[in-house]
Amino acid sequence: MGAAALFVGQAVIGNVGVFPLWSKNYSPVREGKSLVSASLSADQMLFALAGFRELIAGILWVRADSFFETGNYDAILPIIRLVTMLDPHQIDVFATGMWHIGYNFTDEDQRSDRRYLPSAVALGTEGAEENPETYEMFFETSWLWYHKIEDNYPAAVKWMELAHQKQDILPARRNLLARLYERNGQVDKSIELWFKLSDEAEKTLKADTEKRNYSLRTNRDTIEGNLDTLLVRMSQRGFFNQKAGGSYTDYDTNPPFDVGFSAKVTVVDEKVLKIQGTWNVLSIGSRIRCVLRDADYPDAIKGSVDWEAQAKSVNLDPPRDRTYMQEGLFVRNQRFEKKIDMSRDPTMYPMVGKNYVIEFYYNPRSAPAHIQDKFGWNGEGMTDKNLSNMSTDARPGMKVLYASLPITKEQLLLRGEWTDKVPVVKTANYAETDKNYVETPDKIDIPGLPGKK
Repeated sequence: MGAAALFVGQAVIGNVGVFPLWSKNYSPVREGKSLVSASLSADQMLFALAGFRELIAGILWVRADSFFETGNYDAILPIIRLVTMLDPHQIDVFATGMWHIGYNFTDEDQRSDRRYLPSAVALGTEGAEENPETYEMFFETSWLWYHKIEDNYPAAVKWMELAHQKQDILPARRNLLARLYERNGQVDKSIELWFKLSDEAEKTLKADTEKRNYSLRTNRDTIEGNLDTLLVRMSQRGFFNQKAGGSYTDYDTNPPFDVGFSAKVTVVDEKVLKIQGTWNVLSIGSRIRCVLRDADYPDAIKGSVDWEAQAKSVNLDPPRDRTYMQEGLFVRNQRFEKKIDMSRDPTMYPMVGKNYVIEFYYNPRSAPAHIQDKFGWNGEGMTDKNLSNMSTDARPGMKVLYASLPITKEQLLLRGEWTDKVPVVKTANYAETDKNYVETPDKIDIPGLPGKK
């Protein structure tokens, strides 16, 4: 009798609690019917409502595979949400859900819909709170900040430090925290951690008296290589000299390099932009971030959005009345030129507001190592004659490139006075250097090579 009463009680809780909440907020609907409940048999539904949540969560997650295979990504979101509600200890679902939300929703040119990022962060936060005994969701959340959101390195460090405290974290993943300290400008902490990791790796290797674990030696050697490389960079970039208050100035980040940034944006068709500009950095590897967003986008910061401030809950429906486009402008031969077509994705780029801003942003901490060798960790080796392009308040404790251009909805949609005119916005220092320039990916001009004139 007691078991039966418990069974009925669980069913009541599921029936009046979990399932109605999920059905209202997350269930995919087609022709007025829930796709998930319609795909479950009566006994499966009974199991779900009666308390066999882990069982039905597993069935649903298997069902989600078919949606992944067919590219029906919208249908996967509510299944992920239901599975995490039914069984909050399915770490793979949280991790896969974060990746799916953060990466899989793209436009026709594979640009991510970053309006989903707050939900991805919120899902990772929830997964970590529900599974505090393991490092996995702390690591996955840190990786999202580091790899996808990219330049909010304080958030990446915070989550990786939490992962680092867990006993089950893998050695290679422990090492990533040192990299994140470096990306966050905490070079002292980075080198300190590398030394600590090196000592630990050496002790672990010596304890392996039978020399059977090859991965231990590989890990020790990798740490030593990273440690040596960082020490060299700290010296060449003037880090030790500056810390000692020395007057020596002959290091790689001095004198600062003039990046010579300029940009022009032409609206060549409705929601189609042609972006051109200059960047006086010859080395391959430069990508300048370009953002088009509503001028009043909530929690906007220079070159991005404070996604952490928006990550209050897992909201599977991003703000449909907001536009946010982000693209990387690849530099070749000290110039960049790219066509950005947003006309084929009206849901992702609704452009319902009146005023927009086009932003150009470059964070030296996100730069490849060979470019960062000149620019430094904090942008101390980077300048611009047009000093308004340099910002010291966009990110704490460093200097970044930042420029913005206002543009209106009528210009973007070629309406009103712009019906028969070509809208053009540009930085004050932009100059037409070569009107016949055509980007040639297979040709790189390198001054100084033998035979060049």
